[in-house]
Amino acid sequence: MPGLLIIAHAPLASSLKAVAEHAYPDCAAQLVALDVLPNVPAEEVEAQARQILERLAAPELLIFTDVFGATPCNIAQRLADGVRVKVVTGVNVPMLWRTLCYADESLDAVVARAIAGATQGVMQVATSRPQNQTLKARGHDQNDRQDQ
Repeated sequence: MPGLLIIAHAPLASSLKAVAEHAYPDCAAQLVALDVLPNVPAEEVEAQARQILERLAAPELLIFTDVFGATPCNIAQRLADGVRVKVVTGVNVPMLWRTLCYADESLDAVVARAIAGATQGVMQVATSRPQNQTLKARGHDQNDRQDQ
């Protein structure tokens, strides 16, 4: 079971962890959040992330970040080796929930599940209200049936 780390702009990482704990309270131990504050140097955040990796002591680790190319992602890329530690960016709730559902799978499988959860969780929703048609009350008279 891979360890999971979210590195994102504050307060997104801790908020996503809270959402994950709400839906999957038993998975909280394997998920750690690191909020990146705007006034903290990247080197300091990277040092914090390395300490988290040591504490997790997981044989495999998946790091989620919010935006490709931003500081959290750049830090995560410096931590990743592409084999034992992998990075997925664009973290969202469907991605996180899908990952927690299948967290007992291999790291490569969890990465694939995370990406599928993210992409399948994004869709356009109809803008019109559902059409609710009222049903005509029917009596018990067989001649009242309209399907004959």
